[in-house]
Amino acid sequence: MAIKSPEPVAVIKKRRNKALSKLIKSIPYISFLGVEFDRRGDEITAILPFKNDLVGNPNLPALHGGSIAAFLEISAIIELSWMQIWREIENPKLKADYLIDLEILSLPKTIDFSVDYLRSGLPRDSYARAKVNRVGRRYASVHVEAWQDNRDRLFAQGTGHFLMPQPN
Repeated sequence: MAIKSPEPVAVIKKRRNKALSKLIKSIPYISFLGVEFDRRGDEITAILPFKNDLVGNPNLPALHGGSIAAFLEISAIIELSWMQIWREIENPKLKADYLIDLEILSLPKTIDFSVDYLRSGLPRDSYARAKVNRVGRRYASVHVEAWQDNRDRLFAQGTGHFLMPQPN
């Protein structure tokens, strides 16, 4: 019996990037804020490039709390959704284009989301990474941390609870 050779890395990367792109386009507020995502394997870092529209207090200047909260919540939803589809993207039994449409994917719904503003968000690019603490059939809990220049100096963090989509 012949051993099946693994898929080329370029094919795997293309499938993952295409799935993440479709997931990002399913949330219009992401493009409104200008949030970008950097994917390394199964780990995703959200990037909020600085623009003057995000400033809430021009005297400091500091990022608006609403844009920070939205950035954190978006990061949590993308991480939770990515984790949800990761297993299926990597399933060798499925066709490569199976999840590219992502029409079968329903996004988690926010139950609550709390933000801790640890210091002022400065007028520069911001980064966030989410960690899924618990995910069940109906409920998920996610923690998000945001920083700017130094990962050890967070300027905001958030915790969210989400209602998981039910299979059809």
